[in-house]
Amino acid sequence: MPHLTVRTPRGPVRGERHATGVRFLGIPYAQPPVGALRFAAPVPPEPWSDVLDATAYGPTAQRRPFAEVTTIPEPTIPGESTLNLNVFTPDPSPDAGLPVLVWIHGGGFVAGSAASPWYDGGAFNRDGVVLVSLGYRLGIEGFLHLPDAPDNRGVRDWIAALEWVRDTIACFGGDPAKVTVAGQSAGGGAVQTLLATPAASGLFRAAISVSGAVMQPQGREVAEAVNRLFTARTGVPATAAALRDVPDGDLLTHQDALAAPGPDRGQLPMLVLAPFADGELIPHPVPDALTAGDAGADIPLMAGFTAHEFNGMPQPGATDADVRGLLASLGLDADRTRLFLKMYERYAGEPAVLMGQAITDTTFRAPTLAVADARARRSRPTWLYQFEWAATAPGFAGAAYHCVDLPFAFDLLGAEGVRAALGDAPPQHLADAVHAAWVAFVRDLDPGSAWPRYTAEGREVMLWNGEPRVAHDPLRPVREVWLSA
Repeated sequence: MPHLTVRTPRGPVRGERHATGVRFLGIPYAQPPVGALRFAAPVPPEPWSDVLDATAYGPTAQRRPFAEVTTIPEPTIPGESTLNLNVFTPDPSPDAGLPVLVWIHGGGFVAGSAASPWYDGGAFNRDGVVLVSLGYRLGIEGFLHLPDAPDNRGVRDWIAALEWVRDTIACFGGDPAKVTVAGQSAGGGAVQTLLATPAASGLFRAAISVSGAVMQPQGREVAEAVNRLFTARTGVPATAAALRDVPDGDLLTHQDALAAPGPDRGQLPMLVLAPFADGELIPHPVPDALTAGDAGADIPLMAGFTAHEFNGMPQPGATDADVRGLLASLGLDADRTRLFLKMYERYAGEPAVLMGQAITDTTFRAPTLAVADARARRSRPTWLYQFEWAATAPGFAGAAYHCVDLPFAFDLLGAEGVRAALGDAPPQHLADAVHAAWVAFVRDLDPGSAWPRYTAEGREVMLWNGEPRVAHDPLRPVREVWLSA
């Protein structure tokens, strides 16, 4: 039979068999965030009695892609019930007790889609892991501070989805006590945020942050400044009451106005719509909580980044003076500027690449390294990696850029869009190794003997390339340039 029905506490759902298991798509974990619920905390869905058809992806919170062409195929699916998730399971028997990987997509907290073919759970099912991918509110609806609405609504959505997993995943063969939460880019930032959010405690036992983007510490004062900027630029009060009935298209226009560059932004971070420390749900800025506090102390963490995340960002007309200006704005003095230029002397004469590398370092590599160093000093279980395999696709040849590692982790080198992003012959043996490490970590809380923990003494880092190997403190120059002040 091509279909299979599972009974959940909310009602029956019908999924569809695939080569390595059964997939259930578009299951609501909260009521549609429309009308009075548009800017409210997520509300559990009403029970249903008829069988819910879960054979097609549900609506996405993304109303348009991040750009006309995105590295990851990110479908936009219309509809109101955007707080839904997808379950890929190898065995939906209630007593299967399988480990669970919960995936949070990226997209700068303003875009992205859980319906991407790059997030198919078939390979994880083949290897005995249940995969759950979830959608959540984005942009203004998810992250703009509104004085008459709960803050961090997107974060509350992540927690609601994890609570659904806790209460329901056994119906699909998963063990709620064996949940790992993972995500990439903004999704990696989501993972780090959840580690620093007490309300998420107990909902997962391990975490994987892939190119996690948590910008400089953001507190309530930053969120309130963004609120004021929104009103100044759009002429619309930044309140739930004023925005509740604004059409999606108009809300996106307001969002574009808020994100545009300009001197009135002052010192606001690059991502103005993102999780922030509201003093309640998120007590402290996430970077501070992870490096100076006890956040996530008992949670095994796998974290890392690609070597050249944003080196391919267009910087038309960039000059050497622009490079030095950017480095100064990022806080480098003359000595550390010299260290930076020496570290990347192979890019001399390529100011656009140097600017991209500076953004790569300050957004991904240095913050993740700071978290790993802090955890290592306290002997907290941490595994650090750098993905170095360079794509051969036109426009990206010679670089291990943002998102390039995901088809390897999901073992989906044949998925839609992979060849265009990576080139014609990405190495299957590397996908085998990366994916196997993920499966082992989700299953055993350890990626395997070939990849030792990151320690304060050895600073062991897995380098994923054509010949994967562990190196000792290969990121020392990054630490000296960006973390030595």
